[in-house]
Amino acid sequence: MTSFPPASLAVKDAGLLLANPYLPMEAGVAYAEDGICHIAASTYMKGSTGAMIDWWFGWIHSTEQYKIWHPRDHVFSDWEGPRENNSTYIGGHHLVHEYIGGELQKLKISFKDPSEYFGSNWKDAFKEAGYSTAVCGRTGMWDDETGNVVYVGHLIHLIKDEPDGVRMRSRFWLGDVEGITDPEIRKTNVPQKFAMGLMQHATEEMAILATVLPELYAKYSKDSGEKL
Repeated sequence: MTSFPPASLAVKDAGLLLANPYLPMEAGVAYAEDGICHIAASTYMKGSTGAMIDWWFGWIHSTEQYKIWHPRDHVFSDWEGPRENNSTYIGGHHLVHEYIGGELQKLKISFKDPSEYFGSNWKDAFKEAGYSTAVCGRTGMWDDETGNVVYVGHLIHLIKDEPDGVRMRSRFWLGDVEGITDPEIRKTNVPQKFAMGLMQHATEEMAILATVLPELYAKYSKDSGEKL
């Protein structure tokens, strides 16, 4: 009998995603015994590639660009750190205002190298398992007036190659706040309504991106000469 990781997959076990292309929870919300909330969403993106996904996260910067991704929920976007029109984004910080579950959130996403979640040999492991790339980061609640940020979780967008596109396996782990270890406090800090709203938002924004990404990549990537 095949043994699958639990629905409340821990962020430290993210590498198990590579060995299990489909898990019992590919879309849903689960709370672990330690109170961390695990959120999963999955979106098929026809015509897209891993290179396009990497380019997108290195290109998106302005509010005008950000609204393309989700015209209803995305309100404001800015950027700190590395950013070029060539897939550069690791080490940078995306500053956003967006609606999740109907409530406005102000977030800071600090992008990390995939090795922090999948190990130093992640490129070989991805190739063997049929994955092209992963977008990884630490997520925080951002005070846009003071600039202060409280990091609350992690995100991984894992890109699985398919015959005519890619499958985006989006994973979030929320409740990981420095100094807070009590499981009940962690659960209270991430109510189910918010978690379900994030799952819906992630699914919608990736579905929207799938309809426009190939055209945007062809028009605005570094070789096209056009800018937005």
